Amino acid sequence: MKTILAAVVAFVGFTGLAAAQAPVAVVEDVQGKVTGAEFMDYVAPGKVIKLGQAGSIVLSYMKSCWREVITGVGTVIVGAEESMVHLSEVKAGKVKCDSGHSQLIDREVGESAASVVRGLTGKGATSPQFTLYGLSPIVETTVHGKLVLERLDLKGERYDVDLGTASLVRDKFYDFAKTGTTLKPGGIYAASLGPRRIVFAVDQKAEPGLTPIIGRLVRME
Repeated sequence: MKTILAAVVAFVGFTGLAAAQAPVAVVEDVQGKVTGAEFMDYVAPGKVIKLGQAGSIVLSYMKSCWREVITGVGTVIVGAEESMVHLSEVKAGKVKCDSGHSQLIDREVGESAASVVRGLTGKGATSPQFTLYGLSPIVETTVHGKLVLERLDLKGERYDVDLGTASLVRDKFYDFAKTGTTLKPGGIYAASLGPRRIVFAVDQKAEPGLTPIIGRLVRME
């Protein structure tokens, strides 16, 4: 992990880049005093995050599958595939994720995420577009309605969630791990919400519980 000895000098150049580039990482957790990021924010290169007393943050990079747990007072500057950190302590390493899934995170440039998702999978398609490495998906959507999660390669497994009454984090994230719902390793599933539909596979070695979000995120915005 790179340590910035001159973080203040780099600050101006990197913040100028942040507005022009697409997000590269997701904030998986925030604890204590943290300025510049919240839970489940998507951050672009150049984003500056400051940690105060007892502050900590978990950043996961979508393309490199690099996950960082950063703690203690200091400054974090988001890079392309890993962060540059000044003063704070960092524990980092690779986690299982589908790096191709990062193409769905496209808020700053090009098409909207919703149009990308709709273009990926037709109504009757069964070919998975990405792979999850956790058995309990966390679904992101700004649309409230009936979310249907159904297995395609074997009949009989289906989950229905009313997002209008379900407990959502930041009003747009539904975590199946919070209800103890687990999918089957090796299964192929379709998630449907109104006209939106996306197909994904679950890795044979996927694990249950609160595994890294980057490995179990399903975006349906």
